[in-house]
Amino acid sequence: MNSNQDSIVVEVDTAMRDLLEREDTDHDKLITTDDRGPKDFPLGKHGNRIFDVRGVYHLSNLLQELFLAQKQGLKRATIESSRLTEDPVHRLHRLITTSWWDNLTRRLDADGIERAAPDPKMKSSLRIYVPPGAPEQFDYYSAIAKARPAINLDVQWLPRGEMTAEFINSINDKPGVLALDMEPVQLDGQPGTKQLKGVPFIVPGDRFNELYNWDACFCALGMLDNHLPVVKGIVKNFIFEIKHYGKTLNANRSYYLGRAQPPLLTWLALKTFQRTKHEPDALDILRSAILAARKEYHDWWTSTPRLDEETGLSRYRPIGKGSPPECRPISFAHVFMPYTKKYGMNLEEVFDAYNAGTITEPDLDTFFDHDRAVRESGHDTSNRVEGVCADLATVDLNCLLLQIENDIAATIEAHFGGSLMIPEGFRCSGDNVNAVESSGPWRERAQRRKTSIDKYFWNEQKGMYFDYNTVTRRQSTAESVTSLWPLWCGAATNDQAARLVKDGLPIFECIGGLASTSERTRGKVNEVNIQKQWDYPHGWAPHQVIAWDGFNSYGYHDEAVRLAYRWLHTITETFRKWNGTVCEKYDVTQLERSHYVDAEYGNQGRNFKYAPQEGFGWTNGSYIYGLSFLSDEAKTALAEGVPWEKFYQSGGKARRS
Repeated sequence: MNSNQDSIVVEVDTAMRDLLEREDTDHDKLITTDDRGPKDFPLGKHGNRIFDVRGVYHLSNLLQELFLAQKQGLKRATIESSRLTEDPVHRLHRLITTSWWDNLTRRLDADGIERAAPDPKMKSSLRIYVPPGAPEQFDYYSAIAKARPAINLDVQWLPRGEMTAEFINSINDKPGVLALDMEPVQLDGQPGTKQLKGVPFIVPGDRFNELYNWDACFCALGMLDNHLPVVKGIVKNFIFEIKHYGKTLNANRSYYLGRAQPPLLTWLALKTFQRTKHEPDALDILRSAILAARKEYHDWWTSTPRLDEETGLSRYRPIGKGSPPECRPISFAHVFMPYTKKYGMNLEEVFDAYNAGTITEPDLDTFFDHDRAVRESGHDTSNRVEGVCADLATVDLNCLLLQIENDIAATIEAHFGGSLMIPEGFRCSGDNVNAVESSGPWRERAQRRKTSIDKYFWNEQKGMYFDYNTVTRRQSTAESVTSLWPLWCGAATNDQAARLVKDGLPIFECIGGLASTSERTRGKVNEVNIQKQWDYPHGWAPHQVIAWDGFNSYGYHDEAVRLAYRWLHTITETFRKWNGTVCEKYDVTQLERSHYVDAEYGNQGRNFKYAPQEGFGWTNGSYIYGLSFLSDEAKTALAEGVPWEKFYQSGGKARRS
């Protein structure tokens, strides 16, 4: 960009039109490396000087600034040169922390329900389901429905008692959002008058407009420095879900009532407490989080059918019936097609008949038992778990449960004097009215699970951890990056950690970060073995973050920093070259088009025009968190587009002091 001036005033609509005509040669309303324009745009004159914008990155920044001005209704706008030439690391950090988190924040109240309740995945009415233990919320939403008939809000009770697969299936044709936590707030100018307000939460973005469990936790990791009220809100909403729905849900939609997701509540609650312990409600929130995690642990994760009695390990086994309603029939064409000839029906007719229960096929039942488990695991889908997930005691789930066991024990000792009363709303099956929890049993549970992780998951010959099939009583042979999770929860010995660095890490480490599985586990892609989104060559934020923390905790700081740099380089280069794109997952084996992932559901975060408004939740979080591992020298290299190998060979110091 050439100008001695710091800014220039432009006609927004004219500048945007001319810019797109000149530079957006593929007409996708973005300026990227795919465009074949001159990459040189004369924005205007300031005195006798031309304000010239050059290069894909600067031009795409200009497009974004013009679009944002247009959104504000501005006809003329001042374009600051510093915004166009802002280094990409600083720009991405700024957008995430000052704009994107706010754009991804939701509340289920009068001000926010029209934004938070719609479901981009389903065509349905605006509907909210309220649990029987929250009558004040039912009254609140009913009042909204009455006062604002134009929004057609349908307010429904959920039934009392145990949630069954049959009930969940019965409302799949009437999907709705599930109520979350609310709290009374003082109305301005009306002393003594309070009104309910929705507790804030974060959504992943794009087609995912609800509170997802493990997505939100990895978002929160990048929000602790500047969005603490939302992070506290996430914790409170998880507590509400466990009290009223029995678990931290896959997400707060009616069709997810029988399905959880990887449990991370204690981990997030403790991180939140460390940042908020000076606040008057911090200890109460921590207490409720520990009580809720205890309830979920006993009543969901270590109860039948999830607990395998022989090993003492747990499995993903949600409740449900039929195919997952958030998926279209075409997603399961390969499953249902063989039955079209048998029943003389087309694909959609077989799909509808099976879900209605008018045809019964045990093989389909088994397939969808595993499919629901895959979705509960968060790894939907992967060859590692496809067709077998409900039978697997997975490394990742049992590492999370070990973390919960240790967290509960440590928190009871450190903050509650060694014992914790169990109030009525948090009691588990079998608790009496005088139930008290102490740390000792949790230490014992943690030790038993650690022993089982070593016995059933560790493979001494290969130097890695593998899932264990509780039906065949054999280790899986699938190589998954979750093999590194025992480092994160402290389950590995020092010798095992060294083996993971030597034998495990090289299988998954790629130029752009960690791949989810090995190429061998993915296999050759063809019409039968389609590319799955949680398989090689794709990398995802949670796997990166857990690996960084795991290596760091065992003293492998160089590995943690190297992996963080690789992942952040992938994100930064995509952001720089592709009009600010930040997406759900990346092909970590290459850097030119790493966001071009079209497996299964495509790649969320690419669906925008002119300027990104959200990025993608947990990728945003991993970026902010990953920067905390790096030195200023490494951040400068990232901004300049230097790949890890070149930075390392130059003698650069990557680790933050």
